[in-house]
Amino acid sequence: MEKKYAEYAAMVKAHTPGSDKAAGFARAFWVGGLICALGQGVTMAAQGWLGLDPVASGSFTSVLMVFLGVLLTGIGVYDDIGRYAGAGSVVPITGFANSVASPAIEFRREGLVMGVGARLFTVAGPVLVYGIAASAAAGAVYYFVCGG
Repeated sequence: MEKKYAEYAAMVKAHTPGSDKAAGFARAFWVGGLICALGQGVTMAAQGWLGLDPVASGSFTSVLMVFLGVLLTGIGVYDDIGRYAGAGSVVPITGFANSVASPAIEFRREGLVMGVGARLFTVAGPVLVYGIAASAAAGAVYYFVCGG
């Protein structure tokens, strides 16, 4: 059994294409930064041109960025951005929108309930569950250690 695993590992290593990590980091950095800069620009425009207060402009920006993420996912552009930028496209709020919209689009043929409804949070669901659990745990630690 050990020999087969070693042979398989050697075969995988021989056939796995190499990657230029420095170029991948650079692409992720500039694309993720560009998405975040776009969000900051929208926030500033909402405050300056629309006269929204900081809280309302933040909400406006979040909604607009999620909309853009879903729109670009729906027309197939966000997949190209993801292939090019890797994690740089996943980290901002648009990446969350993509992770919710992709399964919904993929399984729409199975119907609204068993397709879209059942698969909507396939990718984002675990992130939400563990994020909420981690924040509750951190809050409990803070409450008991720091006295609330």
